[in-house]
Amino acid sequence: EVQLQASGGGLVQAGGSLRLSCAVSGFTFDHYAIGWFRQAPGKEREPISCITTGDGNTYYADSAKGRFTISNDNAKNTVYLQIDSLKPEDTAVYFCAADFVPVCKFLMEAGPRPGYWGQGTQVTVSS
Repeated sequence: EVQLQASGGGLVQAGGSLRLSCAVSGFTFDHYAIGWFRQAPGKEREPISCITTGDGNTYYADSAKGRFTISNDNAKNTVYLQIDSLKPEDTAVYFCAADFVPVCKFLMEAGPRPGYWGQGTQVTVSS
């Protein structure tokens, strides 16, 4: 059973930074894609960034370029999302998803498969 647990969210003032973590377990593939999405109240799910674990290739949505940095620690089966210069519009639930197709563009555009994403972590940015 694939389990993904996002953590690291919280309440932060605008201009601050957060590092979100996504711990992955139960995934039997050596090379897969892990992506971050967010969803704000009343808005559609938005892809943010993705990384493939085998080669470290990264993908950023246009809206995420510049302030978001994705990285992974294969030894810990954990993917991180560093968010800098936080803005109130970054307020959302952030969650991570995995896909055994190790192509970020696929995961970002098709979205998470059922059962391959976990509960999110709330990020609230105050102005």
